[in-house]
Amino acid sequence: MSAPRERESRLVRLPAGRGPILLEGPVEIVLPDGQAVRCDRPVVALCTCHRSQCYPLCDTSHRRHGRAAPAVTEEPAAEPPPRRTRGDT
Repeated sequence: MSAPRERESRLVRLPAGRGPILLEGPVEIVLPDGQAVRCDRPVVALCTCHRSQCYPLCDTSHRRHGRAAPAVTEEPAAEPPPRRTRGDT
């Protein structure tokens, strides 16, 4: 009987806004259905937009399709209510 494999720690870079999650490779990813996906690249990009043809790996499909821009409001911010003091009723 062989000894259980020890898990190695990996560097994970979370996306700053948009884009894939970058992992230090090689990695093996186990999907919810039990399928294992192995990638031997030194840096692995995981898809966060679910448009990739090779999901869970990123194939840069997000560049071709774009993403919805964050909502921008043109209205000025509302002024805060005046501060009340002890003498106010």
